[in-house]
Amino acid sequence: MDKRIERDSLGEIEVDNDKYWGAQTQRSFMNFPKGLDLMPKEEIRALTLIKKAAAIVNFELGKIDEERKNLIVYAADRILDGDFDDQFPLTVWQTGSGTQSNMNVNEVIAHIANEKCGENLIHPNDHVNKSQSSNDTFPTAMHMASLNLLENELLPEIDEFIGGIESKAKEFEGIIKTGRTHLQDATPIALSSEIRAYSEIIRRDKAALIDLMEDLRRLPIGGTAVGTGLNAPEAYSSKMISTLEKLSGLRLIEDSNKFVGLSSKQAMARVHSALKVLAEDLNKIANDLRFLSCGPRTGIGELILPTNEPGSSIMPGKVNPTQVEMMTMVAIQVMANDTAISIANASGQLELNTYMPLVIYNMVKSIKLLTKAMTSFRIHLIEGLVANKEKIEENLDKSLMLVTSLSPLIGYDKAAELAKFAHKNNLSLREANKELGFVSDTDFVKTVDPREMI
Repeated sequence: MDKRIERDSLGEIEVDNDKYWGAQTQRSFMNFPKGLDLMPKEEIRALTLIKKAAAIVNFELGKIDEERKNLIVYAADRILDGDFDDQFPLTVWQTGSGTQSNMNVNEVIAHIANEKCGENLIHPNDHVNKSQSSNDTFPTAMHMASLNLLENELLPEIDEFIGGIESKAKEFEGIIKTGRTHLQDATPIALSSEIRAYSEIIRRDKAALIDLMEDLRRLPIGGTAVGTGLNAPEAYSSKMISTLEKLSGLRLIEDSNKFVGLSSKQAMARVHSALKVLAEDLNKIANDLRFLSCGPRTGIGELILPTNEPGSSIMPGKVNPTQVEMMTMVAIQVMANDTAISIANASGQLELNTYMPLVIYNMVKSIKLLTKAMTSFRIHLIEGLVANKEKIEENLDKSLMLVTSLSPLIGYDKAAELAKFAHKNNLSLREANKELGFVSDTDFVKTVDPREMI
């Protein structure tokens, strides 16, 4: 393959002619692991949007001329249109500031721009990166990429998920079942109440997430290398915020203390902690449905899950709770991602956190996992969930904890005696009461009414 010579502060290096990157990207490509975990395209797109905004603002502030501004904007738009997706080959496992990926974007923009104008008019550092540092552009892009995914992908699916559960709860109105605590029989509960609690759990998770997302709106752009704003002109930060808002459609805020935005990843850690709790709650819901559907003949079997795939390569006719297993694996992965982000946030040094690629990688991974898993779980499990009314009634009739309603009438000790007698002699509570004679059969039927106990 034909090659060309590219130059940076370390000297000359060969780059394949069909590549739009320059010397710094090439060195990174050669020096770090290959074929592993590319920098998320969402981060690359956010960095590209920052370069476009910076060109516009630098022109407005008289730092670059109109021709260079237009060329950078043109090149950035080409990247945002997806024309150069194969020009960002760098792994997450690079420098902790993301400098190589920042320069990858700078170099590709410069190359596209220079190709258009037919001369080397755009320099990746002097023009594309003007008034910036990797140290403020990369975390700014992290916040924007995360916000975009949360607002446009995860939050809409959370609403759909809540709606799916609410519809199922409405469908189950009027069905009374055995409640369970400690995995043991407890007093009755309406199936609709049990299911509707799940929607409220997720609704509260959504509210907490939205509150914490406000931290992501604070952008440290303009802080440059260490937060002081060196080499960034006056009014640059505020103009960048307003320009990025227009270009991205996101509501954004200038970070009043850019030292914080560079040195700490607390905003990312807080938001991901909300994702972790969402994952925990999805794990609980999935496992509840697995538990209530176990069987189908020798378990509880009160719920019937959709039959989506054969469950065994050796046992004919077996069907497994595969959506449950998918969701619980996703939940475990998100919880593991949170541990990585927490450790990364705790490990920042002085004026810069140097674990940023790891943080954005795990954030993007978690948001996408949760979004797609919730969509799959909603469509392939929740929407097809069926109440096994016969099994529910059978289990409710056999439940000894219905005796709780008799406790005010005959006292705790006699109620416990009745339950133990029924269990020991394999009798229903009504049959046991007839033998022990604690209350009349009429009073028993009137008092032990599951519908009055919920």
